[in-house]
Amino acid sequence: MSKPTISQKPASSRSVKWLAVTAMLMAMNIALSSFGVPVPGGHLYLNDIVICAAAILLDPLGAFLVGGVGAFIGDFLFYPTPMFVSLVTHGLQAAVISLIVHRASPEKKFRAAVLGVTVGAVIMVVGYSLGRAFLYSTVEYAILKLPFQILQAAVGAVVGTLLCFRGGLLRLWNKM
Repeated sequence: MSKPTISQKPASSRSVKWLAVTAMLMAMNIALSSFGVPVPGGHLYLNDIVICAAAILLDPLGAFLVGGVGAFIGDFLFYPTPMFVSLVTHGLQAAVISLIVHRASPEKKFRAAVLGVTVGAVIMVVGYSLGRAFLYSTVEYAILKLPFQILQAAVGAVVGTLLCFRGGLLRLWNKM
């Protein structure tokens, strides 16, 4: 009998390990959404790295909690205006990545992760662009911030995937 993958485990296996890892990654998301790295013309937020890594490791519910609820709480504490945009956008981003990754066969996990974080990056960029246009009532502001959204999504997708597959997070998760 083969070892079950994350998507094959029954809901009752969401035990202390699942809760602890989900809570830790959510706390990391909140912490990284509290500050941005200054870049010319704006800020680069690094919480997409945690969101992408969590979505690769966790099931869709855990990914949504880390991505959506974590970003919501981070925004609520530090910059509340876009908190509902963050809840929907990052939550959907993380859940979609997780669904794509966990439906793939074990030998195709890396390809599925690359596809998942790419789709997730598009969701994040489109979601935040539409959210900014709605919140600030100006399409120009959303377009002005578009390069920073694309950079943030790309950095999060690449670094999150590398941490899981080359940095050993996925191997460590499977060992637990």
